[in-house]
Amino acid sequence: MREGVLAGGAAYLEFGTGRPLVVFRTVLPDSANPTGAARWAEARSLKPLAARFTVLAVGRRPGLEPGVTMADLAAHHAEELRARFDRPVDVLGLSTAGCLALQFAADHPRLVRRLVVGAAGVRLGPDGRRVQREYADLLAAGRYRAAAKALAPTVADSRLGRVLMAGLLGLTGGRPADPSGMVAMLRAEDTFDIEDRLGEITAPTLVIAGSRDVLYPPELAERVASGVRHGELEIYEGRRHHTVMTDRRFARDVVDFLGRF
Repeated sequence: MREGVLAGGAAYLEFGTGRPLVVFRTVLPDSANPTGAARWAEARSLKPLAARFTVLAVGRRPGLEPGVTMADLAAHHAEELRARFDRPVDVLGLSTAGCLALQFAADHPRLVRRLVVGAAGVRLGPDGRRVQREYADLLAAGRYRAAAKALAPTVADSRLGRVLMAGLLGLTGGRPADPSGMVAMLRAEDTFDIEDRLGEITAPTLVIAGSRDVLYPPELAERVASGVRHGELEIYEGRRHHTVMTDRRFARDVVDFLGRF
């Protein structure tokens, strides 16, 4: 595993062999590369893809300012990838980073060879926007345990299940290393809406959704797949927002899709 910092300041981890696959990281507690158990978890989740590709996992730039937009974040990555590669590359994004990947492909189509988007859609769903606004507001107020509890609706359906999950999440909700960066990225996602520009995404695109995703219901993923020029859709029955990538089909579907081109 190799690590470093790209031209614009974003930290990255690189591992595997083969054609480049750039993975935009979702909203993590720190802009720096993960360490310890978090690094192990990222490497483990991407290991099946690293068997076929050189995976470049890229984080957000440090010091994001309030008011940053998805277009701004996409421009950051475009600057960095132009300096890193001399050709279009495959791009993968999940959740918030899935929205970022869509913005990137619309704004900078010449940099994208193929696109994979998971657990994302044209915009946040109504329930997802409510949950995520509460989460971001609590983070901004420094109420980190309460913020963690606010995510319970994304991992449980019943009232009892949400109460139990809120308690469990609250136990792990310590202060993140970069809360302001997290909030800036979440606010950018809150205002994100790519539906009117889907036709500008020319790269073949695979969209993977969970049938029980509260943040991005499957119908919003379906709009992506039908709106881009060359879209395909996979819906994982029974999967919630945070379990799309852990489905055993995920790596296989990504490898099969990218390998066809």
